[in-house]
Amino acid sequence: MPAGTQTYACCSRRTMLSDLGMGFTGLALGAMLADDGIAADSATSPTIAESAVPPAAQPHHHARADSVIWIFLSGGYSHVETFDPKPALNKYAGLTFDKTPFENPVHSPLHKKRFRSVAAEEINVRDVYPIIYPMQVGWKPRGDSGIEMTDWWPHLAQQVDELCFVRNMWTTDNDHAAENQIHTGRHRLDEQQPSIGAWAHYGLGTLNENLPKFVVLGGPTRSDTRLSIDSLYLGPQHAGVPIALDPANPLPFGQRQPGQTFAQQQREYEFIGRLNRLAAVEYPSDQKLLARIRAYELAFRMQAAVPSAIDFSKETQQTRQLYGLDQDSTKVAGERLLAARRLVEQGVRFIQVFPSAYGVWDSHQKLKDNHTRLCATVDQPVAGLIQDLRHRGLLDRTLVVFCTEFGRTPGLEQRSGGVDGRDHHPNGFTIWMAGAGLKRGFVHGATDELGYHALGDGHYVTDLHATTLHLLGLDNRRLHFPGRKRLEIDDGNVIHDVLA
Repeated sequence: MPAGTQTYACCSRRTMLSDLGMGFTGLALGAMLADDGIAADSATSPTIAESAVPPAAQPHHHARADSVIWIFLSGGYSHVETFDPKPALNKYAGLTFDKTPFENPVHSPLHKKRFRSVAAEEINVRDVYPIIYPMQVGWKPRGDSGIEMTDWWPHLAQQVDELCFVRNMWTTDNDHAAENQIHTGRHRLDEQQPSIGAWAHYGLGTLNENLPKFVVLGGPTRSDTRLSIDSLYLGPQHAGVPIALDPANPLPFGQRQPGQTFAQQQREYEFIGRLNRLAAVEYPSDQKLLARIRAYELAFRMQAAVPSAIDFSKETQQTRQLYGLDQDSTKVAGERLLAARRLVEQGVRFIQVFPSAYGVWDSHQKLKDNHTRLCATVDQPVAGLIQDLRHRGLLDRTLVVFCTEFGRTPGLEQRSGGVDGRDHHPNGFTIWMAGAGLKRGFVHGATDELGYHALGDGHYVTDLHATTLHLLGLDNRRLHFPGRKRLEIDDGNVIHDVLA
């Protein structure tokens, strides 16, 4: 036992004193201030400084974007029926890959390089359906840029000259754990990593002390997709904060009890905060405790800020119609995207939006019916967001990312007698971005004639992360966490060709 330490029946003298209110509460407070770039690491406990806060909540270089609106469509939309139309699918419809003049894509070395099945390869037939399935919708060049888009996007087509497409994305998970993979960069068989939103939160200071730096609207879509907004070893204080679009109850955990006044709740939070800080003295490396301290303080401040941020009552009728709030089919996506714009105005750094429910874009059957309906639910709201951001002068400082977890097969899915759908396709698909620091009306990369493989090196999903963080002023290779070594593929490479 160290000299000078007295023990009691329940605990050490140091613990007893801290529990009674005699601890150095400045240690915990210093850690909280350092998270916002207010205190230097030398002013805090090394344990707290290393485990709870980033080395410096400052950009690594000049930032082109202040905020990110990351729009994710769960289930895997068909890239060839949205933003990468392929005439060859119609020309060779009904034939097998080996009956076309093109190299059989299944025999390409890229197939195994970009295809990692959880099931045994000999029993997994996904992604290798050989009978070519024709496109289920028409397409044509759009805007002054002449970029081809399908007819399911009439509103977004009017904004095409603002968009920057990346048509040679690829990933490795051929099942819906790819929803996590596009946000974390890791296949489900590997050790998981923090999400892109958590890294942005970790690397940047706040623009508004009354709102979270990382807000989630409409998600996570299920309990097993929690990883898509999680912070893992960065600490729970960097995880996404889901917000409900109900001004009367956006934060159930922060609501006052019936009959409780504002002043009474304020005293309650202050008392809880004092208790938490006392405990933090004894347990300075407890990240969950430190996160709880920040959560209570932020929750109290958010009670006034969040309802105001998501209250649409002051929006004009024209704006409400722009986002489709006046139509049942577009209202859900429209409200979430309008809330995202309002949160950007309030200084939120990263807003992750799920405009559709879990897996609904997964079109194994009835692709035409499914995509016709689903495109109509998000087309107008997303186009409205781009138009609204531009009109308000926000697009030059906001990065919009529109993505899904993978594309869909050029071949007809034949499982269970399928006749009108496509299976999951990680080998090549399309995402688009718009706004701060990007070329406009631009297409980068391509898939082959059948839409099977991302050509060239293509871009693994962490290239999208690196590009997003770069525009926020962060170097993904410098965001490593003390004591944690990431793989080279986690760093990704900035897609320099898309930068203005």
